Amino acid sequence: MPPSPMAAPTPVSPRLSVPSIRRLSAGSSDEIQAVWTSGRDSPTDRHHRRRRSYAVLSPIDAQSRRLSSLSGGSGTGAPCTRTATPLPLLPTSPSFVVEHPAIDDPNDDADLSLPLISPTAGRSISPASANGSSSPERAYYLYQPKSLAGIALRSFCLGIALTIGISLTLATVIRTNSPLWRLPFFLAALSLFHFLEFLTTAAYNTRAADISSFLLTANWPSYAIAHSFASFECLVTKLLWPHRSWSYTGPLLCVLGFVLVLVGQTVRSVAMVQAGPSFNHQVQHQRGAAHVLVTSGIYARLRHPSYFGFFWWALGTQLVMGNLVSFFLYAAVLWKFFNARIRHEEELLIKFFGSEYVDYRKKVRTNIPFVP
Repeated sequence: MPPSPMAAPTPVSPRLSVPSIRRLSAGSSDEIQAVWTSGRDSPTDRHHRRRRSYAVLSPIDAQSRRLSSLSGGSGTGAPCTRTATPLPLLPTSPSFVVEHPAIDDPNDDADLSLPLISPTAGRSISPASANGSSSPERAYYLYQPKSLAGIALRSFCLGIALTIGISLTLATVIRTNSPLWRLPFFLAALSLFHFLEFLTTAAYNTRAADISSFLLTANWPSYAIAHSFASFECLVTKLLWPHRSWSYTGPLLCVLGFVLVLVGQTVRSVAMVQAGPSFNHQVQHQRGAAHVLVTSGIYARLRHPSYFGFFWWALGTQLVMGNLVSFFLYAAVLWKFFNARIRHEEELLIKFFGSEYVDYRKKVRTNIPFVP
């Protein structure tokens, strides 16, 4: 008696049969291939359009047993052997290829393999895993030029110094008649100046902002020596001659000093804001892409307004402190410094902007004595 014909296996869905998962014989052990066979409803229902997609295979034992039981049938009616072999884990590198042809002839072995994107692809690598050698964020780590910890620490210290300076100044003026209030005032003025240097740079020239933008170590050690000498002179003169501050002109000069400090700080900060990316604490010998000639705003009234602001700010602090010697020393040193720097910088500006800067220089002055 001839054997009865076996019924064809029922497809899982009206469009796709059950996936058959097998390990590549010619590839590495880390590579798998998912072959999807189409249903055999009728030739007219077949779709010959192919689509490519990515597949994610989950190593779950239950799913593995289900897949192996469904794909194990050979069409002879023999029972399927269930196995509990888990699927291989997804590697961290893109060493997979997945073939996912859409409804088509199951015997068609056309290669539609696509690289499987690793879950870690596109993610930033931590400094520990990459030794920090090529990470673009390395500049923000400790002891680096843009160290966030260094910026936070300096801002914190300047804030404390500013608070102490203002508090001691007010306490000394209100509770005593001592002229030593001028020392904490100088501390407060210095703290505010250096903090605003970084703040304006970070806000309006962000790419150039780093630890050096505080200018705490600029022209070191001459800068520190000048301020130390001014503080020492103020302390000695106020202790030895507490009621003598440039004789009868003392109160008037003190008020004038306050005005110069306020005007100088305001002009310098406004100049940095209006110049934006065109401002830099260091003289630039190459013209940058964002470097433009600013001739509007405060630059229409003053040439090099940031130098003007610092020059008069520094002299104003010495008038407030009542320092006769330091006032003239500051004036001489600052004039020599800015005169040489402006000449050198303008040679470069003429090279960058040509006749445009020459015409601007003829129209606008620096308003620093004896610096045209």
